[in-house]
Amino acid sequence: MPVLSMFYGIVIRMYFFDDRRHGMPHVHAEYGGEQAVFNIENGDVLAGALPSRKSRLVQAWIEIHREELLANWQLAVNGEEVFKIDPLR
Repeated sequence: MPVLSMFYGIVIRMYFFDDRRHGMPHVHAEYGGEQAVFNIENGDVLAGALPSRKSRLVQAWIEIHREELLANWQLAVNGEEVFKIDPLR
């Protein structure tokens, strides 16, 4: 499960071959022992939860990097190596 980015204590990961679990492009975010899964296309939380401020940061990051995330999604579902994405600043 490669790390795509880290910012403000949040770790963003994308799993290989994970398209069967949620059925749509998504990323996994971890913060302080909590985890949530975010839809790349609209930023909605698909599973889990993070503190609301951290969720909003992840959603803003997804909005900024949506095209890169979707490109990474295609790589990941094909079992290929994904690339790092700049953190939120």
